[in-house]
Parts: sequence; C-alpha cells; structure tokens
Amino acid sequence: MTAAAGLRRYTPFAAGSLQGLLQYRSTFLVNAVTATTAVGLQVFLWRAVYAGRTGALPGGYDLPQLTTYVLLAQMLALLQANRVDQEVSEEVRRGDIAVSLLRPVHYPLTRLATGLPVSLANAALVAAPVVALYALLLPLTAPTWAGAVLFAVSAALSLVIGFAVNLLVGLAAFVTTNIWGVRIIKDGVVAFFAGQVVPLALMPGPLAAVAHALPFQGMVDGPLRLLLGHYTGPAGAAGILAVQAAWAALLTGLAALAWRSAVRRLEVLGG
Repeated sequence: MTAAAGLRRYTPFAAGSLQGLLQYRSTFLVNAVTATTAVGLQVFLWRAVYAGRTGALPGGYDLPQLTTYVLLAQMLALLQANRVDQEVSEEVRRGDIAVSLLRPVHYPLTRLATGLPVSLANAALVAAPVVALYALLLPLTAPTWAGAVLFAVSAALSLVIGFAVNLLVGLAAFVTTNIWGVRIIKDGVVAFFAGQVVPLALMPGPLAAVAHALPFQGMVDGPLRLLLGHYTGPAGAAGILAVQAAWAALLTGLAALAWRSAVRRLEVLGG
C-alpha cells in the first residue's frame, strides 16, 4: 500500500469531524465572542501598563508589536484547542476505545485526522475575524513576507507540538480514567510557559530560561518571534525552527510509545 493510499484511510475521520463541527455552528459564534473578550482583556491591560511609553519596551517590543504578540498568542492557543485530550479520555471512560482498536487504522493518526479540522475551522471562522476586528481598532505590526512565511512553517510545527501534548494528556486516562484535573494543570502550565499569558521576553531571566528549555515555547513564543522579526539573522530563525522540529519529533515519539504502553494495559469488560 502506498503512503497516499494509507493516508486516504483517514479522510473519512477528518470529513466526519468537520461535518460534526458544522452541525453546531453556534459554537463558533460563542468561541468568537469568548475569544474577542479574552483578547480584549489581555490587549488593553498591556496597553494600559505601557501607556505613554514611546520606543522600545522591555523585551525589545514596541507597543504595536506587543499588541500584535498578545493578540496572536491568544489565536494560536485557540488553534491548539483541538479537543484531542478530551475525546481520547471520553473514549477510554466509555469503553468505546475497544471499537476504535478494531478498525484497520492507527489510533493516534485518527485522532490527528479528527483534531486537525477543529484547528482549521477555529482558524478560519474564529481567529481570522477576531484578528481583522482588532486590526481595525488598534495599531498592529504588519509582518514582512519573510516573517509571514516563517510564521506559517512555525505555526504548523506548533500544531504538531500541541497535538502531541494533548494526546499524551488524553492517554493519561488509561491510568486515571478521569483526566479533568490533569487537563486543568496542563492548560495552566502550557499557557504560562508558552508565552500566552506573558511574553517570554518579559519574564525574569531564570524563569525565561526554564520556559525556553520546555517544549511549550514552540507553541506560541517561537512562531511569534519569527513573525515579528525577534531573532538574529537567518541562523536565529533556523534555530527557532530546529528547536520546534526537534520537540515535535520527540513528543510525537513519546506519544507513540505511550500509546503502545496504554494498549497493553487496556481492559474492557462487557457482555
């Protein structure tokens, strides 16, 4: 079987996920209102903190760049909310995972196929309108063509990292059954160390060093540094992408190992 034929097996999962999303179009309206409110709180808070300041702010950002960073940080977080962790844990809790194992497909890839439409739909139907709205209301920094291309590549890698993190959290359901607490902790840790709450450039040195040593910075801070040109030459841009690619590969490998271990300990009772 060719690689293309193998990947076509997962098309129905992606199509089914997209159809399910479109059955509840009001969800996108709720997400858009929620995202607009959350972004507004963050953006206007930072603008109030640095009101009246001209030139470079701490971290090397000026006010339009900082506004752009805070806005797009929330949008990247929205793209990575693919529900994979929640859906895996629900399948384990209900025992539906047994049915999934009977299908002639690789389970983690089916989760990727169902999660990707969620991310793309959030990008098209929520993130894009919210960014357009704030672009009309506030001065933002327009990216260069090089910055836009680097951001696109980096954002794709950030989705892989986010998927792997969510899948690992979802697989914890094989041990704990209920992962509500694990998800809450994960959401808080990721938001902080990814740069969603506070740009990493504004963190104290030791804390920023910890953040840069973790994979989460590749989910938000890395893509936005590339977009806004906060790197030193081509080598700096290549370094950010290389670190993202390394973490994406490592976390994907860990998720594959965790899946194999989880299947070995699975017990489903029924009659």
